[in-house]
Amino acid sequence: MDRFHELSAFVAVVEAGGFSAAARRLGDSQSAISKSVNALEKRLGVQLLQRSTRSVRLTEHGRQYYERTQPLLEEMAQADGEIMRTTLEISGPVRVAAAATFGRLHVLPLLPALLARYPGVRLDLQLADGVNDLLAEGIDLAIRVSPERHPDAVVKRITSSPLVCAGSRRYFAQHGVPATPQALAHHNCLIYKDMREWHFTGRQGRFSVPVSGNLSSNTVETILSAVQAGLGIGMFNRASLVEPEQGQGRGTLQDAEIITVLDDFIDDTRDICLVWPRRRFIPARVRAVTEFFAEALAPRL
Repeated sequence: MDRFHELSAFVAVVEAGGFSAAARRLGDSQSAISKSVNALEKRLGVQLLQRSTRSVRLTEHGRQYYERTQPLLEEMAQADGEIMRTTLEISGPVRVAAAATFGRLHVLPLLPALLARYPGVRLDLQLADGVNDLLAEGIDLAIRVSPERHPDAVVKRITSSPLVCAGSRRYFAQHGVPATPQALAHHNCLIYKDMREWHFTGRQGRFSVPVSGNLSSNTVETILSAVQAGLGIGMFNRASLVEPEQGQGRGTLQDAEIITVLDDFIDDTRDICLVWPRRRFIPARVRAVTEFFAEALAPRL
């Protein structure tokens, strides 16, 4: 039998003045309380309580044992309470990383609600494209689009975003709208990182089209700015282009001058994920912030 249960039963009998009252105090049966105290006495090899039909009294051994053990139970209860209060009082630093464009559109608008819910949290938001070394950079939580899998990280998918091919009305007015993916060979395609082949789906299945242009960049923000300026066509996940409409999900394109093309040829999506370092212990404040973004991001996308 569990020693803690034995000790708790014994102290409850002493303080409540009997087995029935102790059972009510602990929410257990009288027989279970009696068995626990009997087991304790058997294990110690001494009688702790003198029982009669009307009363229960401490023996001398029982008095000594109670005086030593009752403070221990109080300290354990106090320790439990401190841990529970620490869990409930969400406070302290939390470092969050997100891709720049995605973070500007979908993370920044959520910060007032997050900090209003947890005013004790001190948030450090890092907005940058690219994969972070979470541990080396002290990142508690990363919000990523199609993150690379890593054995030292936990990845939780919260939703997905379709890919879209987009350009400005001004650009298409000057250069025409491509009717097929192959027509991109005659357009200025803006390259994000090393994505020099764009993938499409047609009647014959999936195929790739080589693309080229006069601008490439390692940030989505640069490609988006160039598209808005009418320089060419870019490939994006749709979440990087939309403004949510009061929680209505996909929302509309944030810039009315940007339109998507070749929609019938694109069926790829990108996972939106929460990523955090694999640890044995995750602070309550980090768990709370992670759960907040898991709940709040999906409806926007």
